[in-house]
Amino acid sequence: MFEIIFLIIICGYFLINTAIITGASKKFSRLNEDELLPVTVIVAARDEESNILRCLKALDSQIYDENKLEIIIADDHSTDGTGKIIDGFIEGKKKFKKIIPGKESGNLRGKANAIASAVKIAAGEIIMTTDADCEANPLWVKTVASYYQKDVGAVNSYTTQQVSGGFSGMQAVDFIYLLAVASGTINISMPVSCIGNNMSYRKNAYNDAGGYENLPFSVTEDSNLLLAINKLKKYKLIFPLDKDALVTSLPCADLKTLFSQKKRWAAGGMGVPIYGAVMMAWALASNLCIFLTPLFFSQVCLYLTFFKLSIDYFLLYFVHKQLGLTKNLRYFLNFELYYTLYVIVLPLALAFNRKVVWKGRKY
Repeated sequence: MFEIIFLIIICGYFLINTAIITGASKKFSRLNEDELLPVTVIVAARDEESNILRCLKALDSQIYDENKLEIIIADDHSTDGTGKIIDGFIEGKKKFKKIIPGKESGNLRGKANAIASAVKIAAGEIIMTTDADCEANPLWVKTVASYYQKDVGAVNSYTTQQVSGGFSGMQAVDFIYLLAVASGTINISMPVSCIGNNMSYRKNAYNDAGGYENLPFSVTEDSNLLLAINKLKKYKLIFPLDKDALVTSLPCADLKTLFSQKKRWAAGGMGVPIYGAVMMAWALASNLCIFLTPLFFSQVCLYLTFFKLSIDYFLLYFVHKQLGLTKNLRYFLNFELYYTLYVIVLPLALAFNRKVVWKGRKY
């Protein structure tokens, strides 16, 4: 009986992943350089004194018409030396601005409040966001902006992570896996999620969706906004597979921080559309079958486990190759073990405690 259930689940998993890779591989038209729109890059930073300089240097090195580029750093009431580092770096650089977000109120809390404060004064037609621990490719702004055909309301792109061993390697592979799922679903017009450290949208689309002040508060404000723009049925959402739009972030340093990050994402993911919930449930079921295989061991279960791993590897290899990151696949088995465990553990963790702590704040 277990073998039959396992087979049905893996067949469904195969079909879901076929749809994902079909969407993730989709190509999109691009604008000529003289057609590129004004862009505002926004970075919300809180207590990032060890990371912010790396981010600022990468943004300062962007290859883009300086008359069309504005960079706003929202110092989200940092308690360390982040603000002083920002001030020192941007002095004399006209394209940079630093702001301190206003007081939190209503739905404007945490990072959403910081970004909303910056969007209000943004001069660019295109808003691009990244995080203070991220380093953007020099062609990042130019590449992302080139995808803004007239009907496009949001463009999302891939993020990888610095790799120094097995622990960071599994996180890097996991990031690409989650973003491949996001890309595939967005490109078949069934968006589930995105990650705000490499997100962009038209300012008009943001305002039409109501802005963060009018959206329900979420600890994953980026995905919340994406789904709100999608509900308008007015704009096209795309997620190109383009290595020139790649951003590199830093991995979590320890298990405690990693668990906190995953729990925050899982809590935010509870508001996904029904098709997203079905996908998440199917991923849980497939990994649960892998986890239970030693208890119901048979040759059929072994074959199905290998098939499931092959499905994951094929998707990951395709995306990693396009991004020039195939060397990270040496940590594929680390990722699979990690992925299997957290997909099972996180729903249990949320069932008992939905509190999320992020950047010293509780939600």
